[in-house]
Amino acid sequence: MLTVEEALAEILGQVPRMPAESAGLLETLGRVLAEEVSSPRDLPPHDVSQMDGYAVRSEDLRGACAGSPAQLSVVARSVAGRGTDRPVREGEAARVLTGAPLPEGADAVVVQEETERDGDLLRVKVAPSPRDFVRARGADLAAGCAALAQGTLLGPAQIALLASVWRSQARVFQRPRVAVLSTGDELLDLDGLCSSGAAAAAPVPQRIIDSNSWSLCAQVLAAGATPVRLGLAPDDPEAIGRALDAAARCDVVLTSAGVSVGERDFVKDVLARRGVELRFWRVAMKPGKPLAFGLKGGQLYFALPGNPTSAMVSFEQFVRPALLTMAGRRSVRRTRLMASLEGTLAKKAGLVHFVRARSRVDAGGRLVAAPVPRQDSGLISSMAQADSLIVLPAAVEKVASGEAVEVQLLDGFEG
Repeated sequence: MLTVEEALAEILGQVPRMPAESAGLLETLGRVLAEEVSSPRDLPPHDVSQMDGYAVRSEDLRGACAGSPAQLSVVARSVAGRGTDRPVREGEAARVLTGAPLPEGADAVVVQEETERDGDLLRVKVAPSPRDFVRARGADLAAGCAALAQGTLLGPAQIALLASVWRSQARVFQRPRVAVLSTGDELLDLDGLCSSGAAAAAPVPQRIIDSNSWSLCAQVLAAGATPVRLGLAPDDPEAIGRALDAAARCDVVLTSAGVSVGERDFVKDVLARRGVELRFWRVAMKPGKPLAFGLKGGQLYFALPGNPTSAMVSFEQFVRPALLTMAGRRSVRRTRLMASLEGTLAKKAGLVHFVRARSRVDAGGRLVAAPVPRQDSGLISSMAQADSLIVLPAAVEKVASGEAVEVQLLDGFEG
């Protein structure tokens, strides 16, 4: 049985990189740049004013102060997007607004609060230094310089920079397509029930609504990949195999349930018969111990446990890092921080435990983690309450209230 770190290393060592494609700017959000992008021109393309004021020659204003203002003649006006061809000469100034090109001859800007104007006569009450309130040509990017490196994760600021260097599209790594299949005789399909009106009728005895395919598809989306929901398959090898036929064009296949050692657990055998090379089965963790990983051609196969929390925790530890790696991400692990435990925790040595928790920053600035009340892996509500996982190492048996624990933050953590 592999440790969590050994299992993750095995998975990431087999993960292929997705090919690149061109995408429109908003379609690149959250994706990884597959090319280096250079600036075709200087940004800004000329010296510009950082403030509303007046473009001046600093040498004309030596010694100027509030008690002895210098006088200049206003000879031009420059606004953003419309500069002036009139140069500023000795004894002259030009009105400039924020972002406006600096006229030829001027080397500084005096903010308007330090001036008094009467018609074209300007009184200046300060002595500026050269380049005061001037943003230099190319200060943001020089022509030909790299604006964004290959491998950059694209967020709003990076998309703004792409637009600034005249790129309406960019080459990014494709999103992995992920097939998701839930297995189990006990499962009912939510869509089928709702479309038939049966959801309003009496519950079906001994049957439950499938939630795993929905949670896993949501986790796939949150990881920046594209889910392909295959629906449900009963605990029957032939039915499971037929359902998996629809995953032929997907990059990753996720199944939930049927992966343990019960007499109705057929998923591992079905995968093996379909030519999937199983690299490991079982990981020394709780929840999520029964988990299989395999390969077939370029496809990755993850057979996750059936308990809802087990499936989601297993996804967090293994599937999410694999999907992010496939999509070109460099940082693929969730943030982990040290926190003060609120309450006590006890377990047997041997397995790493991932304990569902609510974490917060207290009035003293400390991160505090409190386990949610019930930790049964079949309880969906406990996972819905959690915004983090307390990670208890395999050798640890007890942690007292106030002691330090490692916490893995999840989506939804707000501090």
